Amino acid sequence: MLLRRFAIVLLLSCFSYSYADVTLPAPQKKEGMGLFDSLKKRASTPGGGFPTGMVSDDELSSVLWAASGLNRGKNGWTVPMASGKPPYVRLYVASEKGAFIYEWEGHYLREINNQDIRGDIGKQSFTKRAPYIFIFVSDGDNLKDYDTQQANDFSQIAVGAMSQNVYLSATALKLSTRYIHSINPEFISQSLQLPENSKPIGIMLLGK
Repeated sequence: MLLRRFAIVLLLSCFSYSYADVTLPAPQKKEGMGLFDSLKKRASTPGGGFPTGMVSDDELSSVLWAASGLNRGKNGWTVPMASGKPPYVRLYVASEKGAFIYEWEGHYLREINNQDIRGDIGKQSFTKRAPYIFIFVSDGDNLKDYDTQQANDFSQIAVGAMSQNVYLSATALKLSTRYIHSINPEFISQSLQLPENSKPIGIMLLGK
């Protein structure tokens, strides 16, 4: 298994291709299910039977925006960030079409590679069933003003807020989701070509 993972990474570094960023439709910001109804129905979808139905671009756009999108001005986000900093937990998206990073400024997906890495991201085999996998990654560059313990604390708190927003928005859209902490950080870091000071924290499956 380890050799196969490194082989994938090697292939990623040997081939060049044209990057294909994804323009997202405008996210849903009104109407829909009420907050307290969403809280009442919020739940983790069982992994073994995780649905494989495709999520629409509109739905994906709305959930990504809920996770860490701009909701006011140029420096106001849907989740709290220490000292008003830009989101220091970045959200990556893995799908059958490749791996992307969500760019909250501009609200689009920037392609990292065109490889399907879903099957090796998590330690459970069912993760590959999900049409989309969100990957939460602590961005060390945005946290360099803090010591290691503070940076870790702020990152964990941010993931908590982001994942809860994913849960609530997915519930409102009648989508399935599940947070998973058991991941393969080394594989994720190499596949996404993460900087040395960036750290994968957890993932969320998204399906319909």
